[in-house]
Parts: sequence; C-alpha cells; structure tokens
Amino acid sequence: MRYLFLITVLLNSILAFAQSSSKTRIFHDSIGFAKHAWQMDSIMSRIDASDKVPVNSTYKAVINPHDDYAYAGGLYAKTLQGIKANTIILVGVAHRARNYQLQDKLVFGDYDYWEAPYGKLKISQIRDELLQKMNAKNFVVHDSMMQLEHSLEAIVPFLQKMNPNVEIIPILVPYMKFEDMQNYSDELAETLSEIMKEKNLQYGKDLAIVISNDAIHYGSEDWGGSDLAPFGTDSIGNEKAHQKDEKIIAETLKGKLTAEKIEKFKHYTVQPDNYKEYQWTWCGRYSVPFGLLFANKLNKILNGEKLQGELIGYRSSLKNQHLKVEDLGMGTTAPSKPTHWVAYVGMAYQ
Repeated sequence: MRYLFLITVLLNSILAFAQSSSKTRIFHDSIGFAKHAWQMDSIMSRIDASDKVPVNSTYKAVINPHDDYAYAGGLYAKTLQGIKANTIILVGVAHRARNYQLQDKLVFGDYDYWEAPYGKLKISQIRDELLQKMNAKNFVVHDSMMQLEHSLEAIVPFLQKMNPNVEIIPILVPYMKFEDMQNYSDELAETLSEIMKEKNLQYGKDLAIVISNDAIHYGSEDWGGSDLAPFGTDSIGNEKAHQKDEKIIAETLKGKLTAEKIEKFKHYTVQPDNYKEYQWTWCGRYSVPFGLLFANKLNKILNGEKLQGELIGYRSSLKNQHLKVEDLGMGTTAPSKPTHWVAYVGMAYQ
C-alpha cells in the first residue's frame, strides 16, 4: 500500500509540474463575466428558471451571445442547455484584429489551458492535430490576440458550469472575405471529420460547435463617436432595429442551412465594396458565416445532410430584464439606454 501511495504522490507531482510549466490564458474581463466559482454559482441561481429547463435534444452547433451576464446571462443558459459534448470548438470574434493587422486567416492560440471559474480548462489535443494537418497558409497562431479577445471567455464559464469535463478548441475569425470562409471551412470540416472518424467521435454527442456573436449594436451615443442608429433612437426607431434583426434571423439563420442563406447573412452585415466595414452592426459578421459554413459542411460529411436551425431566443439589453450582479463584484462594460443598446440571438442547429 505504501508503494501505491508513493506512486500516487509522484503522479500528482508530475501533473502539478506539467500544469505549472504549461501555458495558460489568463482571464481578461472580470467585470462583465464571472471569474470565480462563487460568482458563477450566484449568476446561475439568479437566472430565471425558464432559461434553465433541461433540453432533451443534443445540439451540434449553436450561436450564443458574448455580452455582459447582467444583460444576456439568461440567454447563455438557455442556448447552451443542448450542448452535451465534452469537446467544444469555439468560433469567436476577433474584435481587436486591427491591433495586430490580422485578416484573411483563422486565428488559433498556443495555450494548454484557459483560466476559468472552476479551475483550469484544458485545450483539447485535437487542436494540435488540426494544426498539423491543415495548410499553414490558412491560419496563424497568435496568443496575444487570443488573450485580448473576450468573445470566447464569456462562454467558457457556462460550459464549465454545465460540464466540468469540457475541453475547448478556440478559433477566432478576423476580417475575412466570403470566398476565404468557404475555402477554410471546407478544409477545417474535412480535416476534423477525419480526426473524428479515427477517434470514433460523434457530432453533437462527443464534439459540438459554439459560435460567438452579439446581434445589432445600436444607438447614437457612446459608440466612439459613431452614430449607429439609422432609424433613430425613439421607441419607433429602436423597434425598427429590433425588427430588422428578426428579419435577418428568419431569412438567413433559421430552417435548413444553405450556402446561399449564409452568404445572404454576409450581404446584410458587411459592406459590398469593403468586406472590412459593417453594413449592419453584428459583431459576428465573420464568426457567424464562417462558423455556420463549417458546422454545416461537417454535418454533410459525417451525416450526409444539412443542419436545421431553430431560434432559441432573441433579446436585447434595452428590452429585457437585467440580472443583478453589482453585489458580486461584477458590473456592465457599456450602458443600456435608448441611445445605446445591444441585441442577442440564441440559435440551435441539429
């Protein structure tokens, strides 16, 4: 028994050393999101019970918000209820891509772990297998961009709360032409499908995709000097903005996924003569079309059919009740008022 004890101690020491010498992405936004386990526990307890009803379905992919928990926490919980897999590919926004002149390539990180409320979250070894097999011209490994970006760390605490064993593969999508999205999603889907077949992994059950996005960013104030309110900011103008969002969702995200629908989403959100500029201010103007192309192609390869999209919910910081977070040492990173608000959509794909 003593030998067994010594072996156990030795293995634990080796594991501790490996983790201490590994690269860990540290938490970036401790205001809008929960950094500590007790904060996350409190957030979940405050979310309305209707947003925490267990889902029997198993989602293969979702579109999920990444704004402050005070504004969108309930929709996080509701959307992610159907994510049952242990390995999650996170497809995120690269908000600060301009800082590093990143464009036209997928962005990966080189971290071994991510700091998260319930302990370090492991990066799946599948990431390294993907990078070994993919064309190096189509991606860049950029830890500084991955560290600075908040759109995926927002989702991680909910995934970890719902499944302590979850592992992630973070990918950021910076400025990108639609034809590059098509080519890169082809390669990623084909490469991943080969790995999944080798490991006998099922789409949805063992591996799923979570696409990060916030819908319309609207208003005439506090947008860095920009006026993002083409319909005005009175009750009529704000309602028109909500209605346009719902039109985009109905026409491009719901129902059977097709390349034509996904390209139509691109036309709604990106300027036709400059793919780096907004047409309609969804920050997921690259993450959503790339993520959906990738998720849909993966399903066609593995299961011979297109994904079906279902609306989980559409909300906004202007319309919906907010969670109380100030007593948790948290807050909001932007105002919510008629002249400055953000909308959110939760979509599930099976």
